[in-house]
Amino acid sequence: MKKYINFSLLALLAGSLFFNSCGSDDPQPIQQSEDKYVLITLSDRVTGNKAGFISAFDAFPTGTISNSTSGSLEGQGMGGWRIYGNWIFKMFTTIGNLQGIERINVAKDGTVTAGAYISSKNPSAAATYNGTGNLVIQDDNLGFYWDAAEPLKIQKFNPTTMKNIGALDFSAAVNAVAGSDNAAITFRSIGQKFLAIKGGKLFANMTFAKNPTTQIGFFDDFFPDVYIAVIDIATGAHEKTIKIEDTGSIAYINENHMYDFDTNGDLYIVTQGTSIQALGGKSKIARIKANETDIDQTWELKFSDFRAADDGKFVGVFAKNGKLIVTLNTIPLTSGPTGNINSADIWKFYSIDVADVNANTPSSAFKEITGIPVGTNPGAAMAATEVDGKILLRGATLNSGNGYYEYNPATNTATKAFEVNVGGAVSGFTKITVN
Repeated sequence: MKKYINFSLLALLAGSLFFNSCGSDDPQPIQQSEDKYVLITLSDRVTGNKAGFISAFDAFPTGTISNSTSGSLEGQGMGGWRIYGNWIFKMFTTIGNLQGIERINVAKDGTVTAGAYISSKNPSAAATYNGTGNLVIQDDNLGFYWDAAEPLKIQKFNPTTMKNIGALDFSAAVNAVAGSDNAAITFRSIGQKFLAIKGGKLFANMTFAKNPTTQIGFFDDFFPDVYIAVIDIATGAHEKTIKIEDTGSIAYINENHMYDFDTNGDLYIVTQGTSIQALGGKSKIARIKANETDIDQTWELKFSDFRAADDGKFVGVFAKNGKLIVTLNTIPLTSGPTGNINSADIWKFYSIDVADVNANTPSSAFKEITGIPVGTNPGAAMAATEVDGKILLRGATLNSGNGYYEYNPATNTATKAFEVNVGGAVSGFTKITVN
């Protein structure tokens, strides 16, 4: 069929566009993106399904707000998240709390929905061995994650398409540490709890567990040291294995990745310690300096530097401009149904200047941050984050407040930025651009 064009009409339209454009000294472009401030809260810390909400706001919240609105996403797996650029990822699905990688979608009108999902290659294995979905992202087209279905491999995925694009097998590297026939080691893996990228290298922890039925790699380390593989990303080759000595339980298996990069590129890594009840003991923060791939043997921060009884642990770290922010338990940790580790306001914020850390770090190096209440264990949440150039601290308590506090490094104090009264304990706050 032929299409006939009315050239007179086109001429009139062209003239109209010409005069309209000339009539404005400062034409406004069509808006192609919008900034959204996104908040996640956890309303259920009891059942294990981690119910909660994610909401998006047009402006930085102030005053007292609700995190349960008409556009909010309500569901499970709301303990925390991982952020890369304008993408938000969860390690647990909104429906079913299944382990994997779920991307969260935020629309321009502020509606939040659960998006694409990468599941385990073997869901029954993922239900048995925690950690599927532990991830790190190199760029828009390449990320890495762990899948319980193939514990001695590191999976590759495309964050844009949310598709698995292969796997790297490091069986030989893992077995080189402990041998392949050591019957006392009942489970082994690589990248299950710690994955980080620095200087073109992928750093992945090696797990050697001694309990075949419970814990299985969590607080049951076979070795007295923590082993980390150093992998060249360009070639996918294992280059070497390094170790953090005399500690255990590097990081964990939730969205709180328990490491951070300082402004100068130094990498700080948390180990939770050797207690089989997750109560600490030999917990420390180790460092890999910028442009290096070995553990810095001249620097380590131990919980016992804070309190000689060594009756607690680090549960996260935030680094900026040579200063670390941590939360530490103010009294000895206890576990079990009535334990205080996850259900009491005992976690206090401290700052540490990295230059003050040495072989005999004094307890005075831990400087209490005032103005923010003593709160609950952040768990999967990041206790400190940065949005719009503001360092924000998670001030979540059982009875005396729930919100984010802005930290002032000059005075080592914090003031309340906003309070949340509906939706549960604050678990994450970020800013993204919606295209």
